Amino acid sequence: MLPVIRAEFRKLTTIRAPWLLLAAGPLIVVAGVSGLVVSGGNVHDPATQRAAFAHVGLAAIVTLIFGITAVAGEYRHGTVTDTYLSFPARSRVVTAKLAVYGLVGAAAGLVSCLAAIAATAAWWAAKGASVHLPPASTWRTLAGGMAASIALAAIGVGVGALIRNLAGAIAAALAWIALIEGIAGQLAGAGLARWLPYSASEALSQADLTPGVRLLPQWGGGLVLLGYAAVFAAAALITLKRDVT
Repeated sequence: MLPVIRAEFRKLTTIRAPWLLLAAGPLIVVAGVSGLVVSGGNVHDPATQRAAFAHVGLAAIVTLIFGITAVAGEYRHGTVTDTYLSFPARSRVVTAKLAVYGLVGAAAGLVSCLAAIAATAAWWAAKGASVHLPPASTWRTLAGGMAASIALAAIGVGVGALIRNLAGAIAAALAWIALIEGIAGQLAGAGLARWLPYSASEALSQADLTPGVRLLPQWGGGLVLLGYAAVFAAAALITLKRDVT
């Protein structure tokens, strides 16, 4: 198993595209925090600080796409055949991808947390306010955003295995977030929509960015998102018998 994991890490260290993609995560967080302040957020209100830190959850979209490229990207560039020839036990390849991309998702989530803290501190200082980091709420928000990055990276691996076309897989994932879950919230009501994967990730990261959806509690969102991650991971393993050509 270790040789497969090392091979996955080696792939990541020899190409720039995944790292350029992950770099977008902190930029999204900084832009979200800046938008919150510029739009009139009261920096003296502790709730505004929590809302600023909650933007870490936005970076989970980047790790979702990052996970999709783990599998669909190999089909696009034709490297999947060499991968399976080098490691005929395909289940180990997929398991290694889940482990490696989940670990990188955790690192990306950590960097996004640091970006959120830095951006918030800079804006609060510019507005003459101070940042407080109470352990009860702030750290739960940051940890939730980081956990969402890990879970969505694993879900991305599953999506990439199910939809092997890279552009199609990314388009389907973004369309689900932007359209399907939004429409479900309007048509079926918040009672159903909050059980969907991206709404669960918002609950976990305490982002609450989808209008009209009453989110699950943080622990509930975490359990639901963990369930989705397990389902998509299992789906990735089920697709192993499909022809790679």
